[in-house]
Amino acid sequence: MNSPQKTQPGWPLLFATWIVVAVATLGSLFSSEVMDIPVCVLCWYQRIAMYPLVLVLAIGLFPYDPKVVRIAGALAALGWVIALYHVLLVAGIIPEAAQPCVQGIPCSETHISLFGFLNLPTLSLLTFTLVCILLLYTHRIESS
Repeated sequence: MNSPQKTQPGWPLLFATWIVVAVATLGSLFSSEVMDIPVCVLCWYQRIAMYPLVLVLAIGLFPYDPKVVRIAGALAALGWVIALYHVLLVAGIIPEAAQPCVQGIPCSETHISLFGFLNLPTLSLLTFTLVCILLLYTHRIESS
């Protein structure tokens, strides 16, 4: 029996994408449930885009279906746009008056900063960027 990696050239990239979204999902759950970091509205929207990717990509891996890239790509692109807006809001480029977080936890507030510049919105943007790149390469490999 042939392994999926040898018969389908896009399978390893899709699997790598699944690993990225699984780690991101576990990390976001850890930060909110274990570390008790409050979750703002924009963070919830990003989670809504990220969490289903774990299941969608897993369904596309077994059996391998390269068409899953379209669905996953749409979710990842949506998450990327929300994450970019969140990063720009935290950076002060978008005024706080334009933020959706009017009650409760402000979206412009950061609770964790790694290396002095990596906060949770930036990590989310980097994750969605990596996911989009991996999905794009998967699509290109399968199209050629």
